[in-house]
Amino acid sequence: MSAVVVAPVRIGRLSIGALGILALALGTLQSVVEPALPLLQRELGVSPSEGALIGNTLLVTGAVIAPVAGKLGDRYGGKRVLVWLMAVVSAGGLLAALAPNLPVLLLGQVLQGVMVGALPLSFILVRKHLPARESQVALGLVMALFTGGGMVGTLFAGPLAEGLSWHWMFGLPTIAIIATTLVVMRLMPHDPPIQSDSRIDWPGMVLLSGTLLAFMIGFVRVTGAGLPPFGVGAVAVVVVALATGWVVVERRAVSPMVDLRMLAKPAMWHSCVLTLVITASFGMVAFLLPQLFALPADGHGFGLSTTDIGLFLLPGAIAGAVSDSIGGVTARRLGLRTVLVVGAVVTTATTIALASMHSAEWQLVLAKVLTAIAAGVASTALLTRAATAVETRDTGIATSLLVVTRVIGVALGAQVGGAILDAGADPATGLPTESAFTTGFVTAGLIAALSLLIVRMTKEKGAQA
Repeated sequence: MSAVVVAPVRIGRLSIGALGILALALGTLQSVVEPALPLLQRELGVSPSEGALIGNTLLVTGAVIAPVAGKLGDRYGGKRVLVWLMAVVSAGGLLAALAPNLPVLLLGQVLQGVMVGALPLSFILVRKHLPARESQVALGLVMALFTGGGMVGTLFAGPLAEGLSWHWMFGLPTIAIIATTLVVMRLMPHDPPIQSDSRIDWPGMVLLSGTLLAFMIGFVRVTGAGLPPFGVGAVAVVVVALATGWVVVERRAVSPMVDLRMLAKPAMWHSCVLTLVITASFGMVAFLLPQLFALPADGHGFGLSTTDIGLFLLPGAIAGAVSDSIGGVTARRLGLRTVLVVGAVVTTATTIALASMHSAEWQLVLAKVLTAIAAGVASTALLTRAATAVETRDTGIATSLLVVTRVIGVALGAQVGGAILDAGADPATGLPTESAFTTGFVTAGLIAALSLLIVRMTKEKGAQA
């Protein structure tokens, strides 16, 4: 009891500041890939679809870690698990900084993906060691600095890559993470673990990560390398076997990573399907725009440097951060269906317009802003809907499931975009043709339009019920 009383006194502004700076460094490390992806593809000699894996491997790991980070923190103590995860992230960052080729860089990105668990663990520490009112301010600060780190990474990836080398894009934020973690270890008091009868679903976590990685890597091999029918069949068998094993494990687990029974609720599976479609469309746009910015200016590209690409992507990053924060409020005021329909119409119209109008930088910047706002508001509104559609004790499971779906959607969209560019590459130069980008933007628009059909169908089913 005495530990609970003195804990709020032992944590001060320096501790909160250390958590905030750690979040800033993590957000920076997470975001450096997007503006530098064309440069990484050139330096490593890989195709667009292979390049898409650089960012997607981090997302996939994050999708797996997100549902279990809080459980790990409760069981073993938030500070202890945070330090463990930061050790893994630091190893991944250093590995990426020293990577001589794509496989090593991908391994580094996989390890970096556990950074997603830092936010829920920071929230656990803040709530345990501060009164409710002060903890709300501290949580807002940590979240704001993580978002700000994303903007810092977008801005400084170019200067670091061009002034030093792309290795420093990963190296400098990793050094900051190591230093800040040491400060957190020194300043943050230990939090006692919470006794719980529930077990961590390690088999489910391993099988889900294996399923997602096998699907992404298999998709690249099938679309990029042109595997023979036997190879395609082998990839499909592996993915189906892993997915089936995961479902069997989750159904039998005492404390499953994802409670599959939640998917039987209309509010949940409607939200998951719509989130997947909406974020897949946005993921395609987010991948295609930097590729078009980086193409030589003597053709249909702009010949921009990594620094310039980061500057042009910054408004979209800001728009995405703002839209994420207002999605729930917008849905309450206008209605979820209105938000989804307007977002789908905006995304569809924007991407279809991009198919014919992509000759000026402002057109691409505006497109990124509009699609980021539409996807951010819609997916956050769906997340809020799922959280309020289940019982209070199931809120964490429901929101984690939507977060995982959101990450998978973005990763899948980027991978599809890379496959389209690979398929439409000029045989003479190896560069994507203008028609490939047109196909990509039209495909993104059609995927966004699909959400309109899903909204209509789910409304009709709800009315019949």
